[in-house]
Amino acid sequence: MKKGKKFFQRLTGWLTALTLLAGSAVGYYHYTLPDQFRVTAGTKLRLNQTGLSIIDTVNKKEITASALKSANQNYHAQLMLFDVIPIKTVSVKVVQEKLLVPCGTPFGIKMFTNGVMVVGVADIESAGKMINPAAVAGVKVGDIITEVNGKAVTQNSQVAKLIESSAGAPVELSIKRNEETLTATLTPILSDVDGSYKGGLWVRDSTAGIGTVTFYDPSNGSFGGLGHGICDVDTNELMPLRSGDVVSVTISGIVKGQKGRAGELRGYFNNDFPVGQLQANSEGGVYGTLNSSPVSTEAIPLAVKQEVKTGAAQIYTTVDGTTPRPYGIEIESINYQDGTKTKNLVVKVTDPDLLSKTGGIVQGMSGSPIVQNGKLVGAVTHVFVNDPTRGYGILAENMLEISEKTSLESTEKAS
Repeated sequence: MKKGKKFFQRLTGWLTALTLLAGSAVGYYHYTLPDQFRVTAGTKLRLNQTGLSIIDTVNKKEITASALKSANQNYHAQLMLFDVIPIKTVSVKVVQEKLLVPCGTPFGIKMFTNGVMVVGVADIESAGKMINPAAVAGVKVGDIITEVNGKAVTQNSQVAKLIESSAGAPVELSIKRNEETLTATLTPILSDVDGSYKGGLWVRDSTAGIGTVTFYDPSNGSFGGLGHGICDVDTNELMPLRSGDVVSVTISGIVKGQKGRAGELRGYFNNDFPVGQLQANSEGGVYGTLNSSPVSTEAIPLAVKQEVKTGAAQIYTTVDGTTPRPYGIEIESINYQDGTKTKNLVVKVTDPDLLSKTGGIVQGMSGSPIVQNGKLVGAVTHVFVNDPTRGYGILAENMLEISEKTSLESTEKAS
């Protein structure tokens, strides 16, 4: 009798432990796995995690490749643990296989802002007193001034001229701050230094730099690069794009990365002749069109996020001249969450040649495409300053979504 009682106590304990483990697993997968999946037409939706499956909510069967044979179909499916425990409902979008050219070529950026960005506010000496008209008006660093007294402004000189010509009368500023549009009234004051009216504003209307092209789309001439946005050097705010040119670049030198100090690729613009146009500056990179493919490499399939695995991969990057070459890396971890559009991957450079040349990931390599199992899976975006052999990457699927949205918006504007 006692033995039977002990057996049932142990069984209850085991069942309780299993229930707790299953509950923990469900919670973990519910949080870490996305709510939306893309799957290439004619392929089966496979997940890398052991014990997980996708069940069609209509026929209660696992979604097969034959069921996903036509693009532009949408499904709702149940994510299951061990085919028994439901985790959550997800949406499945069937898409055509996308072929992109992995590049790894350096490119120059000449970017002009939509409005002018406030990068500083300053005191002005007037009648022996130090006054800050911009701060009094409520203008903040990072604000985008789009209009002065109803007139659109895109250049620093326009803002300075309109403020100076006010002769001290209040001027109305139209400002974009984050997602809000605001109005501020600024009263210029007469400077004791040069006798002109000033507003105490430091503004920026353009920037230039070097990055790496991630992919070129031969179907429409579009490209994606950097994998992160172009931000102002002083405010670290994303710079709003009005227009921009892509120019060719030659890499001429390297500052090796070391612990505590990021390295960099050094290069120069070959000329001022544009080889493409910028159409978007987003958190997930810069996008636009190129006159032609920057490399002669064949296009390869894009990997949807669930096809990306931890383990060996390659990056294509250019560390001298203009020609990219592949180097070995390791994908250490993957973040599949829908809300994380950047910093999806943690990667580590393992190639001895690249390590000897650069010390790992350096500034200027942002956008270097990551290829795994013959597919474009992502791009390098950031370096870990305390360990230059390691850094972040963005999933190629996320970059493609931004590129497709950019192309659609450009088409709508043109029409």
